[in-house]
Amino acid sequence: MSNTVKTINPTTEEQLKEYTLLSKDEAIKAVDKADEVFQTWKFTDPEERAKLLNSMADVIDDNRDALVTLMIDEMGKVKEQGYQEVDLCAAICRYSAEKGPELLADEEREYEQGKALVSYRPLGVVLGIQPWNFPLYQVIRYSASNLMAGNVAVLKHAANVFGMAEKIQEMYETAGFPKGAYQSVLIDGETASELIKHEKVRGVSFTGSDGVGKKVGASAAENVKKSVLELGSNDAYVVLDDADLKVAVEACVMGRIVNNGETCVSAKRFIVTEKNYDGFKEAFVSAMKAIKMGDPNLDDTDLGPMAREDLRDKLHQQVSDSIKAGANCLIGGEVPERTGYFYPATVLENVQPGSPAYDDELFGPVASLIKAKNDQDAMRIANDSRYGLGGGIFSQDEDKAIKLAREVFDTGMININGYGLAHPNLPFGGVKDSGYGREHGGFGIREFVNVKAIMVTQ
Repeated sequence: MSNTVKTINPTTEEQLKEYTLLSKDEAIKAVDKADEVFQTWKFTDPEERAKLLNSMADVIDDNRDALVTLMIDEMGKVKEQGYQEVDLCAAICRYSAEKGPELLADEEREYEQGKALVSYRPLGVVLGIQPWNFPLYQVIRYSASNLMAGNVAVLKHAANVFGMAEKIQEMYETAGFPKGAYQSVLIDGETASELIKHEKVRGVSFTGSDGVGKKVGASAAENVKKSVLELGSNDAYVVLDDADLKVAVEACVMGRIVNNGETCVSAKRFIVTEKNYDGFKEAFVSAMKAIKMGDPNLDDTDLGPMAREDLRDKLHQQVSDSIKAGANCLIGGEVPERTGYFYPATVLENVQPGSPAYDDELFGPVASLIKAKNDQDAMRIANDSRYGLGGGIFSQDEDKAIKLAREVFDTGMININGYGLAHPNLPFGGVKDSGYGREHGGFGIREFVNVKAIMVTQ
């Protein structure tokens, strides 16, 4: 097996850079170094950690253009969305800095024999295994909260965004964090699996497919380590009888093509009641036809290339298999004859249970239209999935939509009459095969801490 990795520009198919992977021994030394730094870092006052996170936000702001260029070159992100990702990451750092000291402060309580403290203490080295689709955000999301908590971070990033991995470590050190508090280790999956077993790794944060996530979770459990898993999904967006179709179509198109369709929490299944189905389909297909696919560097591009050739080929195979199972392809569905790993905006209807478009995650700009008899049937179909990350409801009756979101929709996050990605002040995470644990909103700061009870008898 080769110990080098080449990154490829998905728009031009040209090589960007070649990287040498760390050996297993070198990766172990990185964890040992992180643990050594932790022995001092854990005593740092939360207010001081907050100052460094605010400094990190400033460094991210200072590097906006360079970060967006890396995203475009390494994984094909559309320029405007690259800037949105950078700004979100700076906001996450600032939110964690603002809320962290309060969330980590000891709590005084009383009990029958006396008084007590509930203290939130850091655990140690938290291993992150993160994907390429939001190459800055996924890493900042996990690392900022853990550094705020007093932990240290060792990251295994996806091989096609190793340039971003190196840049993130450089930025943390520029911001003033001690060397070793955050490390990007250039390793393969096999070495990452070995690090889960390392005695000094106290927790694992993984974002990726449910198949790999189950293996990561099983390994962490076998070694009695906490894990947070943010896995894939097949999010349903439900258009009820009383929906505003113009609002629904606009949000659903955006939700399907955002980040070139390569988003775990993007809109994928569009479940429309019989009353609205024909009207929604006509407007949705027309809007998807108008999507401009092209160079992600250009300001008027809506849809860039997929990140890798193998991902594009897998998506096309899933589309082909769904058509063989009875789906109709209304637009798209063909690999274009051009340089770059492009796949067009595609709409399937009549998707059948047992086919990839119904059961699995299509990680690219492919929408699945499903007709429901009525509102109740639409919610039944929405929950007919092994996944439960996000979803959406369109209804002009806000109270009804909120009730369905609270009591019926079996997911971790729900949009009503719109589409949105992550927000620093709101929890992010799913249920079922979409994983467990929460990030953002302060919840991530407490995921990897020892909630310690200190009882004083009086």
